[in-house]
Amino acid sequence: MRILAKFNLVLILIFAAAVAITGYIAHGFLDRDARHQVIQQADLMVGAAGGMRSYTAEQLDPLLEPSEQHASRFIPQTIPFYSATEVFNYLRKTYPAYTYKEAALNPTNLRDRAVDWEADIIQSFSNHPEKNQIIDTRSTPEGESLYLAHPIKVDASCLTCHGEPSQAPKSLVAVYGRDNGFSWKVGDVVGAQIVSVPMALPLSVAAGEFKALMISLGSVFLATLVLLDLALIFVVIRPVTKLSAAADEISKGNLNVPELKASGSDEISQLAQSFNRMYVSLAKAIKMLEET
Repeated sequence: MRILAKFNLVLILIFAAAVAITGYIAHGFLDRDARHQVIQQADLMVGAAGGMRSYTAEQLDPLLEPSEQHASRFIPQTIPFYSATEVFNYLRKTYPAYTYKEAALNPTNLRDRAVDWEADIIQSFSNHPEKNQIIDTRSTPEGESLYLAHPIKVDASCLTCHGEPSQAPKSLVAVYGRDNGFSWKVGDVVGAQIVSVPMALPLSVAAGEFKALMISLGSVFLATLVLLDLALIFVVIRPVTKLSAAADEISKGNLNVPELKASGSDEISQLAQSFNRMYVSLAKAIKMLEET
C-alpha cells in the first residue's frame, strides 16, 4: 500500500472516531436543548393558567358574587378552574396538540375527571406530598408529548363549593348534582394541573441541526483531507519518488544521474543531501576501481 493511501486510511479512521464522539455529544446536547425549550413552553402555559385563575378569583368573582341577579343561578365563569380551562380551549383551536387540563379524581364538572394516566399522576402527588412537580413524556397519536404537572391541593376556600352537598351553593348543585365534587378535605391532593406540549417540532428542529452539523463536519474533513494530500504529495511523496528513481538508476549501473535538489533544512532535504554525498562517494569509488 502506498504512503498516500496509508495516510488517508489513518486520517479516515481518526475522523470516523472523532465524528462518532462528536455526534454522540452533539445529539445529546441538541435533544436536551429541545426538551428544555418544551419545558419552558409548558412553564409558560402553567404560568398563564395561574394568571387566569388569579384574575378570575381576585377580580372577576368579587364583582359577580354580591349581585342579586346572580344569586339564583350558578355562573361557572367565576370559577378559576373553569376559566383557565376555557382560555386554553380557545388556544387549542390554533394549537390542537397543546393541552391544558385541571384533572381531578372527583370533580364537580365531569369533563375534568382524570383519565388513567392523569389519575396516576395525581396518585403520585398524593403518595409524595413533598413533590410539587412532575415532568415526563408520553406517546400520543400526534407523537411524543412532554407533560408538566403540578398538584392541586384543597384549601379552606375550596370547601365553599366542595365541602358537603348540603353546604354548597344551591345553584351549583342544581347544575352539577349532588354526586360529584364534594367531601373534599383541606390538605388533600384532589387533582393536578397538567400541561402537554408536543415534542415533534423541537425534535425535528434538533434532528435538522444535527444533520447540518454532520454534513458540515464531513465537508470540512473532505476539504482538509484534499489539502493534506496535496501537501503530502508536494512536500514528501514527490521528493521521495525522485530519490527512489535516482537510487533505482544507480542500482542498475547508471552513474549519469543528476544530483538531487536539496535546498532547505527539513528531513527530506537532509536525506537528499546524504544521498548526493553517497552518490558522489560511490561514483569516485567505482572510478578508482576502474583505473586500477
